[in-house]
Amino acid sequence: MKHLQKIFLQGLVTFLPVALTIYIVYAGISIVDSLLGDALRQVMPVYIPGLGFLLTILIIFLLGFLLNNLIAAGVFHRLEQQLMKVPFIKAIYSPLRDLMNLFSKGGGPGGLQTVVLVDMGETGVRALGLVTRENFKDLPAIDQNAGDRLAVYIPMSYGLGGFTLMVPRSKITPLDMPIEKAMSLAITGWVKAEKNDEV
Repeated sequence: MKHLQKIFLQGLVTFLPVALTIYIVYAGISIVDSLLGDALRQVMPVYIPGLGFLLTILIIFLLGFLLNNLIAAGVFHRLEQQLMKVPFIKAIYSPLRDLMNLFSKGGGPGGLQTVVLVDMGETGVRALGLVTRENFKDLPAIDQNAGDRLAVYIPMSYGLGGFTLMVPRSKITPLDMPIEKAMSLAITGWVKAEKNDEV
C-alpha cells in the first residue's frame, strides 16, 4: 500500500505543476483573446479562435514600435500627462505604470537592482529582498529624512504581495543571485529543494 501511495505521490508531484502551468497559460491567452475577440465576434461573420490574442500581440508590438519614434513618443507622453491629471485614473494608472517599469527594466537603472539579505535586528533573522531604489532625490520630503538608506522590497511567500522597507545600507548584504531566482525562492517559501538546484 505504501509503495502504491509513493507511486501516486510521485505522479501527482509531476502532473500538478505541468497541469497548472498549462491551465495558467491557457487562461492568460483566453483573457487576452477576449479583450479584442468579443468585439471581433460582433463584426466578423466567422470568428477564428485566437484571432483576438494575435491582434492584441500585434497592437502591443505596433505600440512599442511607435514609441521608439520621437514624435509618437511625444504625443503619448502628452496624453499620459493629461491622464495623470484625472484623480481616479491617476490612482490606478500611475502605480501600474511604475510596477511595469520596475519589472521591465530588470537590473537596470530604475528597476530591480540587487538581491540582498536584510538584517532584521538583534534577533539574527534575515529577510531576502530586492533593492528598488538607491536615492530619493525626486522625493524631497523623503530624501531629507532617508539618510544612508535604500528602498528594499521584501516579497511575500505564496502570493504576489510584499512590503517595502527603508533599510540602512549597513544592514544589507548583497547576494550574487539573479532576481528571477530570488523571486522564485520567495514565492515558493523556499520549498524547492532539488539536489541540483543551485541557490
